[in-house]
Amino acid sequence: MKQQITTTAVALGALLATGAAGAATLDDVKAKGHIQCGVSTGLAGFAFTDDAGGWDGFDVDYCRALAGAVFGDKEAVKFTPTTGKTRFTALASGEVDILARNTTWTFSRDADLKFTFIGVNYYDGQGFMVRSDLGVSSATELDGATVCIQTGTTTELNLADYFRSNGMSYEPVPIETNAEAQQKYLSDACDVYTTDASGLAATRATFENPDDHMLLPEIISKEPLGPLVRHGDDQWGDIARWVLNALIIAEEKGITAANVQDMAGGTEDPEINRLLGTEGEYGAMVGLPADFAVHAIVAGGNYGEIFARHIGTDTAIGLERGLNALWTDGGILYAPPYR
Repeated sequence: MKQQITTTAVALGALLATGAAGAATLDDVKAKGHIQCGVSTGLAGFAFTDDAGGWDGFDVDYCRALAGAVFGDKEAVKFTPTTGKTRFTALASGEVDILARNTTWTFSRDADLKFTFIGVNYYDGQGFMVRSDLGVSSATELDGATVCIQTGTTTELNLADYFRSNGMSYEPVPIETNAEAQQKYLSDACDVYTTDASGLAATRATFENPDDHMLLPEIISKEPLGPLVRHGDDQWGDIARWVLNALIIAEEKGITAANVQDMAGGTEDPEINRLLGTEGEYGAMVGLPADFAVHAIVAGGNYGEIFARHIGTDTAIGLERGLNALWTDGGILYAPPYR
């Protein structure tokens, strides 16, 4: 695993050395008239295509918010589907301007692969899904199991560590995309599918008989998921970071897609006024209009609206907010102050 990481780092380092990371990304984005956003090849609730071929989902809506902030138009974004193996090359080479693809923030990805994670948009952890008739109720009963696992992801090492620490063995069944994992899992090519728990819930929701499958109770890792950009362009990183922060602050302050235009006229809350551009020159600090956050929120709503619409308890995915609830509601989600 160490050799694989080192080899990847060398390859990506060569790409970064060409100058892709040092480019003024905002200027490049404006010149081409859209943001190129790297997303998953398809994960229900997070990034998927509808019947008309349009992209939708939790991660997709972040990209649309970013487009709203930069262009005042949520449609000024194009999407590049990436796998666990191709996503980092796509970002390092400049094929995409930002990666918003259920990617875990880790030391090596930050420091060795030279990427900047701009925040956490979903606090997750690795879990296990099995068929209910397998007759197990805990991951500690999976000794000797065949396990479908996406290559090029943090789940590979997590899985090896978990089985080793519990004195168990397993046979890996490597896959590259969620669609491939689903096909192999449903055809009994593997006993278990392991990935982020949110991804398992999303995959299970697409099954013809979801109740025939269960998520085991063990969560074996911390998986802080979030968008990332290349090292070397702090302005673009700041823009991406503060668009995400704006969506989180908006939920905390009760700013929604429906009321944001009215609130942009001025309120008694100074932080709301700063966020929505009626006080101060905060947009100018990152090269954007004063009301960039207004357009980001108009694009799809605040963080809570996006979560509820795509992956919340009223959707087929059915995820509770849990750790992803605001800090004022028992979770750990909050943004730095807008001042």
